[in-house]
Amino acid sequence: MPETTPPNLADAGIEIRTYFVRSRHALLARADFGELFVDYYLHLSQHGLSVPAGPDAVFKQALAGFALHCASRPRNEMTAWTVNFQEPLLNLFLAGDNGTGAVTGRVFTENVKEGPEGLFYADVVRGRQPPHRSVVGFQGGDPLAAAEAFYAGSEQRRARYFAVGEEELVLVTEHPDCDLAWLEGLTVEAVRRLEQEETVVPLERRVLRWHCGCNPGRMMEILAPAMRHDPDELFGTEAAIEIRCPRCAGRHAIGRAELAAFVAGRE
Repeated sequence: MPETTPPNLADAGIEIRTYFVRSRHALLARADFGELFVDYYLHLSQHGLSVPAGPDAVFKQALAGFALHCASRPRNEMTAWTVNFQEPLLNLFLAGDNGTGAVTGRVFTENVKEGPEGLFYADVVRGRQPPHRSVVGFQGGDPLAAAEAFYAGSEQRRARYFAVGEEELVLVTEHPDCDLAWLEGLTVEAVRRLEQEETVVPLERRVLRWHCGCNPGRMMEILAPAMRHDPDELFGTEAAIEIRCPRCAGRHAIGRAELAAFVAGRE
């Protein structure tokens, strides 16, 4: 099958390649995430954000695993993962749009719900189909192990992640008639030798980039109902307030006069 690159994904980003392991009936996705991590850190710097070292490392692993998952899914699919960890206590949010090749996300370290186990929420919208949500429980603080639990519990198929380089990750997923004994027995070294020892057929190349799309206009849409209800409660004595994007934590300053004009224009 020829490799394809849709025109709308031509923007700069990381390249994720997918392959079919023919004799094993498995899909392989791989990428080097160095450039995506750089864009993530540029986003944090641009918005004056800081993430503690521990949660930051967990988020980067989850971001890479999520990107490989997205690249393995249909092009008309939008996906969001919300992952609640109990060890350590934190939440991650990740969102991806396969139509545009955009991925984004954020870390929550405050007001995190405690429970007996971690919870993995996956929300999917494909084309014009109704949204679908699945929830799977898991143990521990490894985001890739949590994603594997999601595949087993929700997707009803096996998936395994392998760190084959400092910032390179591989995802191998079960397809119909998969050699499950082979998949279960894979090691990092075996994955590194895969193209030399198996018949690996290239499928496609996708480009994903860090992008949220939040802006002051979208933030004002979120604040508009509160502004209509009680402007004084929303702003108090301040001429402007700061709102953070719920998807990427980006900071946006919204002025009272600016928001009042926005709301009036929508009446």
